[in-house]
Amino acid sequence: MITLYDPFEGMQFGPGHCFLTGQLVGPADTIPVFADWLQATYGLAERPIYLLDQSQTTYAALRLPLAPVLHARLATLEAEVEAAALVGPAALRALPPARLWQWLAKMFYGIFAAELVQQQEPLIKPQYPLAENVQLLQRFRAFFQLLQGLRVPTDYADFVPGSVFVLEVDSQFEAPAFEYDDDLNTLVFSIKLGNAVVVGTLVDIGFIGQAMRQVALDAQRLLHPVQVAEFKARAYYAAYLLAAVPDVYPRRPTPLDAPGAELVLDALVDDVTATIFNPWDNLAYAHTLTGLWARWNISEARILANPFQPLSLLYTPDGQPQSAAEAAVWL
Repeated sequence: MITLYDPFEGMQFGPGHCFLTGQLVGPADTIPVFADWLQATYGLAERPIYLLDQSQTTYAALRLPLAPVLHARLATLEAEVEAAALVGPAALRALPPARLWQWLAKMFYGIFAAELVQQQEPLIKPQYPLAENVQLLQRFRAFFQLLQGLRVPTDYADFVPGSVFVLEVDSQFEAPAFEYDDDLNTLVFSIKLGNAVVVGTLVDIGFIGQAMRQVALDAQRLLHPVQVAEFKARAYYAAYLLAAVPDVYPRRPTPLDAPGAELVLDALVDDVTATIFNPWDNLAYAHTLTGLWARWNISEARILANPFQPLSLLYTPDGQPQSAAEAAVWL
């Protein structure tokens, strides 16, 4: 069985070591965090990205060191997602969930690694440095083990590494063609590709997908951008509430595992009686929603006009799914 790499031994997140294997690589052995096809399609190369210490980089400058033997594997993944993205949201939903998760996770890792490297010599010291957050590092170790599926054919045994949702934006409402956002502390990532929005909670082994099953089903329709933002707020807040951190165990494949798998990952939560989610708090959720609704100037006071039922534009006041046009009337 392959030996899994742990970048936390020596904090090897910078250049010079393959991000998946740890082996030494040359300065030319890199891949873009945001794939070349994304940069070309949406004109991203020279667009700025601001890091937590207020320093600035560009999409083109964000790169990951990668052993030459693995370039073809990641190029195949990018080609699969590019082909689906050209067709639209339905094709993205049709991709195997683990593949779409791997695609999101690679970009998230690239941003996270850039932040860790930058925080060694920050422009402005962050109030809460990532490398000093013990709980975050515990989650990130589990995430990185799951990410080893990028390295070799991997079977995630009876679970999905994270919850991934694909939404469709109604194109009659104005919205940027491309945008992404993330929360490094809860390991969530969202990216908009034309009229498709892909949202991933990256280390929940499917718990959030289960908890949001009905909301996700109700959201399989054309959505106003403000409704997409609400869905993201629900997913992001669920990731914040997630109390369970999975233990990931690699093992050799058996005849019962997926054909062709070179690595099998099992994921367990320490105690079957453990709390999966901390209690929901409407005030904290409203704060998350306010941040994602800032574009429409919807205040927290308006969201909490009824403190027992925060404002929703995904649903009518009586709990029925609301159309994009109906949601637009509230703006």
